[in-house]
Amino acid sequence: MWNKIWNPSNRKVFLVNIITALLLNLYLEYMERQSAAEVLRFMNDRTFVFLYNMLILFVCLSIVFISRKKLFTWAAMAGGWFIIGSVNGYILTTRKTPFTAVDITLARSTLPVLRNYLAVWQIAAAVTGIIVLVILLVTLYLYSPVAKKSFDLRANVVLFILQFLVFGGITYMAVGRGMLISGFDNLIAGYKDYGVAYGFVVTAADTGIDRPIDYSRAKMHRLDKKINAAMYKKISASREKKTDADTARTPNIIFIQLESFFDLSTVKKLKLSADPMPNIRRIREEYTSGYLKVPVYGAGTINTEFEVISGMNTGYFGTGEYPYRSILQNHTCDSIAYWLSNLPYETSVIHNNNASFYDRDHVLSNLGFDHFLTIENMNATSFNEAGWARDQILTEEIMDTLGQTGRKDLIYAISVQGHGDYPADDQENARIQASGDGMSQSYQNQLTYYANQTYEMDAFIGDLTNRLAEYPEETMLIVYGDHLPGMDFSDKDLESGSKYKTPYFIWDNFGYNKEHKEDLSENVTAYQLASKVMSEIGIRDGIMNRYHQTMKGRKNYKKNLKLLQYDLLYGADFISMEEGITREATEMDFCLKPIRVTRILPGNGSYMIYGKGFTRASRVYVNGRAVKTRYHGNCLLRISSGALHEGDELAIHQVSQTNENITLNTSDPMVFHQKED
Repeated sequence: MWNKIWNPSNRKVFLVNIITALLLNLYLEYMERQSAAEVLRFMNDRTFVFLYNMLILFVCLSIVFISRKKLFTWAAMAGGWFIIGSVNGYILTTRKTPFTAVDITLARSTLPVLRNYLAVWQIAAAVTGIIVLVILLVTLYLYSPVAKKSFDLRANVVLFILQFLVFGGITYMAVGRGMLISGFDNLIAGYKDYGVAYGFVVTAADTGIDRPIDYSRAKMHRLDKKINAAMYKKISASREKKTDADTARTPNIIFIQLESFFDLSTVKKLKLSADPMPNIRRIREEYTSGYLKVPVYGAGTINTEFEVISGMNTGYFGTGEYPYRSILQNHTCDSIAYWLSNLPYETSVIHNNNASFYDRDHVLSNLGFDHFLTIENMNATSFNEAGWARDQILTEEIMDTLGQTGRKDLIYAISVQGHGDYPADDQENARIQASGDGMSQSYQNQLTYYANQTYEMDAFIGDLTNRLAEYPEETMLIVYGDHLPGMDFSDKDLESGSKYKTPYFIWDNFGYNKEHKEDLSENVTAYQLASKVMSEIGIRDGIMNRYHQTMKGRKNYKKNLKLLQYDLLYGADFISMEEGITREATEMDFCLKPIRVTRILPGNGSYMIYGKGFTRASRVYVNGRAVKTRYHGNCLLRISSGALHEGDELAIHQVSQTNENITLNTSDPMVFHQKED
């Protein structure tokens, strides 16, 4: 049997796989570190880890042993890892966080904004490369040699299993002795310390929240009693002191999540010709403010967003995991929207980007929101040099939402203007100039561009607070950055001492946060921010909200937080049963102002459709089928005369920028009669 296993053909494949694994490993690490010297240092300092990464690649290539088309299988496996290394190298130059298995699930969301990252020629080259690669693989599969009749599948399966068992044994030993870790708290450091192959595999295998060893119904019952007892004590104490938290108030609550926002003046050795955030700096000095500890750097907006909305710590999920792309696809989640569900609030998310980015069009209903207003229903006319809609459009959208709903509002606005990739070309005519010793001109250009985007984002906040100051209803505004921009910052470059801290403030038009600034200003984590806001206005509803308000700073705070998150998302939801709470996904509206068709007039070989609320995402549907539509402004669309006939039913669909087959909202249908104006 051994002679069949260790035959000359298999020995040759074994040697080729070792050499291929070594070369691939060197390539992966070079693309990660962009320096041959750093790769050599990694090999010297972390020799076992380097060899283990090579073993991962070798085991992947070992599938060749059980394939009759060995050349094709080898090329497919090696090519796959080569692509992973190449994509990782490119992504690190734009967002500073490595490429993970989770990113593959986000591919559909990124297609509509590809032009914001790549030039047309780069997209064309990438598409051409993919087509060529597919053609080569198909050709190789069709024409590559097939193993001879002497090929012994059973013997080769045994060899493959032996290699896999050896790999499993080494992994078990290495994790047990602390030479490897099963998950990373920090993706950037994890890839650097444990290698690209290992990092990528971990992000694929490590998902969800591990079941706590002490999880049980009895444990959750005790935790629920502890939370409620602490809340009763807290409320009683506030009543005795006659504090403002004695009685809940219900202001409009507006969260503004500013894309890639932070204070450039806190970068050491960076010189700015003017302050890029004068409005926010003034507000931070006068109102409740501090630093927000966020879970991501350079990218990963939705994990900061998830933490703020849900009060949950993404650190308990799998390495590099986005809950929006995993558990929240088919599971509701405790959130600030659900916390307010028994109070007179309507809940809206506003985003000046497409609805399906990060699957928000689906996920936000599982977070309990009533409305999701996106660029498909906005008349966005101003875009920055990187192709992102400017944030100034959000002011009118927020004010309109406040006026359209009949109740108090929770609005969660997600900005996009500060998004990368940041242009490195000449910025000589920019309002604000950034410079620094030892910085390349292209890097200074990127910083200059970013500083000027920050200035415009700051102007948006200044305009919004001015409008809200005059608004007749009590309103609270919470503004923060989701993460730092994808620049080459290190902790030592920043006065805050951390790449994971962004500024935040809490403003209101009724004076509370200004009056209590000294008492309320503090540094908080993203998952604590919403409960901090709720605490200030005396709102105690919601499981995660009550937990943070009562257990923060106590012994086992983080341990019980993980237990609570597991129960709510992956366990039996015992604590919701204790509280008699049920959560159902909402039927979200994508538009507060209905689209209307007012009249249809014949034109030169076409029909002119007049109405209200049209955008570039408007498509005319006739008898349930889309027809070619030309946009001529928010009051006029045009279709060919042959597309519409007497008695046809016509409606306007607002379609997703990602997929025109997805309709977000529609106008009421109308029957076309040629004699009518």
